Amino acid sequence: MDSRQKELIKATVPTLQTAGAILTGHFYNRMFTHNPELKETFNMGNQANGRQKEALAGAVLAYAQHIDNPGVLIDVLKGIGHKHTSLNIEASQYDIVGRHLIASISEVLGDAATPELLEAWTAAYNELAAIMIGLEKEMYAQNETKPGGWNGWRKFVIKKIVKESEEIKSFYLYPENNKAIADFHAGQFVSLQVFVDELGLLQPRQYSLSGNNNGEYYRISVKKENAIEQNPAGMVSNTLHGKNESDTVMLSAPAGTFRLRETEGPMVLISGGVGLTPMISMLEANRDKAVSNKTIWIHGCRNTAVQAFKNDIETLRNETDWLETYTFIEDMEEHHASGSLLKGRVNLNHLETVLPKDAHYYICGPAPFIKIQYEHLAGLAINKEHIFYEEFGPQSLSLN
Repeated sequence: MDSRQKELIKATVPTLQTAGAILTGHFYNRMFTHNPELKETFNMGNQANGRQKEALAGAVLAYAQHIDNPGVLIDVLKGIGHKHTSLNIEASQYDIVGRHLIASISEVLGDAATPELLEAWTAAYNELAAIMIGLEKEMYAQNETKPGGWNGWRKFVIKKIVKESEEIKSFYLYPENNKAIADFHAGQFVSLQVFVDELGLLQPRQYSLSGNNNGEYYRISVKKENAIEQNPAGMVSNTLHGKNESDTVMLSAPAGTFRLRETEGPMVLISGGVGLTPMISMLEANRDKAVSNKTIWIHGCRNTAVQAFKNDIETLRNETDWLETYTFIEDMEEHHASGSLLKGRVNLNHLETVLPKDAHYYICGPAPFIKIQYEHLAGLAINKEHIFYEEFGPQSLSLN
């Protein structure tokens, strides 16, 4: 891109700030009309609730704002690359997306979409696509050469289902061919694909791995998302909760940038609701080390009926000297509170005296939950480079 094109891109920032979601909503409608086969690649639940168009609008805006130096977005782009490789995105699909994106800019902006502006955005998109294709090519190569690794979808058998709470079930997934499976970093996810009857489509979803490496199976722990007010029931989670042992699902290889760092210092795991799943994986990985790190477990849930892995956490805490736990229960009588059992939502104000300044902090849950905890830790002067977070669903946060 030349300097004139970059200036044209930057001049669209105000429009993207006020009408970015209108543009991306138009884009998705256009793309699915002309290329309906892509409905099996995208999460149609997030299309229905608007989260995907909002996330894409934020990504397009960030790219425009950093068009002079897109390298500052490399960590974000790597996260997107992990998501793309887990969905088996191909280089040719970037051409489809680019064609519909440029057409959408023209159709939404109308006369303001001059030939020069469209040419600038075409150049900008092509540069971004080249970066992403290069990143993803490396990731696919790593999957291919990794022991037990693979690309694309692979069939797994559900050999065991365990009810962890009133809402969450764990699924133990074994490769159908009994061949080796790839190891992973605690905190990472797999993409799972099932056929959803209501849509008549295959649908992918990402689920954090909730156990440590064992070489035989993967475990995911899935919350059944029921319809609440304006939010429809989760199509894939309900499909999964209707599965039986011996049924099969398709998985991609483990992926994701949210992972337990190799450090000898303490770590703090902060989760809300089903956000505890990658934290369980981190706990098990820490347990299996030769020397376990000092760990503080902080978790919040609505009530004890939906509190998953309660017994596992208590057993580990009682059997070790490195684990300290604090659980916040929203619907709890005040007199049931104790030193490690607190009433209300997760509130780090109550725990400031036990939070180590030199720890690595991991946060997982809904975006508002993450934002609150992150800002509290930043207010305590915790090094932002030592705060890591995983947002369920389309990524909308950029806190670091």
